[in-house]
Amino acid sequence: MSQVFVFKDYGGPEGQQLVERDAPTPGPGEIAIEVRAAGVNPADWKRREGVFGTRGTLPAAMGLEASGVVTGVGEGVEDFAVGDEVLGAPARGLGAFAAHTVLKASESVAKPEEISFTDAAAIPIAGTAAYDLTHQVEIEPGQTLLVLGAGGGVGLMALQIAKVHQFRAIGVASESKRDLVEATGAAFVPSGEGVAERVRALAADGVDLLADLVGGDALRELAPLAKEPSVIVSAADGETAVELGGAGRERSEGVLGKIAGVVQYGLVDPHVVRTYPLEQAAEALAEVESGHTRGKIVIIP
Repeated sequence: MSQVFVFKDYGGPEGQQLVERDAPTPGPGEIAIEVRAAGVNPADWKRREGVFGTRGTLPAAMGLEASGVVTGVGEGVEDFAVGDEVLGAPARGLGAFAAHTVLKASESVAKPEEISFTDAAAIPIAGTAAYDLTHQVEIEPGQTLLVLGAGGGVGLMALQIAKVHQFRAIGVASESKRDLVEATGAAFVPSGEGVAERVRALAADGVDLLADLVGGDALRELAPLAKEPSVIVSAADGETAVELGGAGRERSEGVLGKIAGVVQYGLVDPHVVRTYPLEQAAEALAEVESGHTRGKIVIIP
């Protein structure tokens, strides 16, 4: 038997529970792993609350990104073998907050030796989002990237990618995250009332790319700073971005391997600030749900 963290009802955290299941076996195009680490994301609690719909089968395993060691390969898998160290996305809703799970081979890559399992678990969701947001609209060195929601795991990686490409980066986050944002080389702007005026003071001509990780009214307030609406890209609220003339995040081909390589060579640090054992998955989720996380939270089974 193997443990997995699930939610049994859509809604608040009271429906979450650690349960036993048989270790899942891989189907065609899949690989089974012993999980070494699993990243925690806002999408985890949003899914539990039904933000993405409530038609899924319950109980539902939680966790969207993992790293681990391959224990079995499914039919048609040629790129992985038992014993390989990998990172990727769970298959068939099997969850990453687990002792064992199954990954989609097509959404997994070999873990470079230079990357710890802990850091690797922050790459499949947060790392790929940061990469896509900073590449979906092509801008040149010296042009301005504005990141809304810059203090979390995705935002911090986006700012580090901006530094690699020599963009002029501005990060909007709560005051408590000023030091984290500034450590990436970006200019920091505190969120809250008057944020648009504060950004305008740093970018009088507007911004060349607005990468959004918050959505809603916060995005609407900053949208007029985009030099044109088409440079607004949101990983948090694609509907509002489209309404404003921009777009939701588009997932690019081979992005997991690309961002893993960037992390491998030390150009981007996933900035894992805290780890929790699987038995404390509820506490890990609560910290992310609070919105005050200064970087990335990871569960270690």
